[in-house]
Amino acid sequence: MSTTTVEVKRDIRAEQRAAAAEFRDDMSHKGTLVVRLLSSPGSGKTTLLERTAQQLSKSYSIGILVGDVETERDAQRLLPFAPTKQITTGGACHLEIPLVKKAFAELQRKQLDFLFVEDVGNLICPASHDLGEHLRVIVLSATEGDDKPGKYPKAFFTSQMLVISKTDLLPYVPFSLEKAEADAHRIQPDMNCLSVCALSGHGIAEWCEVLECERRKLLVKQHRKHMDAQIEPRQ
Repeated sequence: MSTTTVEVKRDIRAEQRAAAAEFRDDMSHKGTLVVRLLSSPGSGKTTLLERTAQQLSKSYSIGILVGDVETERDAQRLLPFAPTKQITTGGACHLEIPLVKKAFAELQRKQLDFLFVEDVGNLICPASHDLGEHLRVIVLSATEGDDKPGKYPKAFFTSQMLVISKTDLLPYVPFSLEKAEADAHRIQPDMNCLSVCALSGHGIAEWCEVLECERRKLLVKQHRKHMDAQIEPRQ
């Protein structure tokens, strides 16, 4: 039996990076800040999004995309607070931009102030994939240990913000906020760090202020681009 080898010269990763950049540009043009949450399983991403949606939906239009290996439980939790679409990967350990774009189209909310993307719980694979976000936030719970930045450096290096969750448990677990933040800053010196407890609401107002500030920066940047485009180049 003869075999034939077919050489396919396609850089799939490059195509996905281009698709992510196109999605980000489209969201920027619409004034939508895309915020992506990365973490280990059980860090409190969904609970953080519940409190965030309750706070921001008073003044803004928000949408949520939730990634999980199986079930739609997280989407069911979030749906009472904001339009939400579940992305079920069926075994894949991370989201990819085609899944995000498809889910966003099905969300049927073309005009949003904020779009949140909760990735599958994993600190390894998601760090290597661009989903078109403007702000990548890594969530680290006090129950995980303060040594995680050093153990999973790429996830922290590729993120702009660290949210330390479940701070109500600090008196009962061997977790040092100072060590975790110092380790994160060693890997990513520009990392913005914030501590929250989503159950009690501690730090949620400050977290939402950061999000609002990031969106204002996006709007200013887009306004400047628009104004520059109106200026005819000198001959």
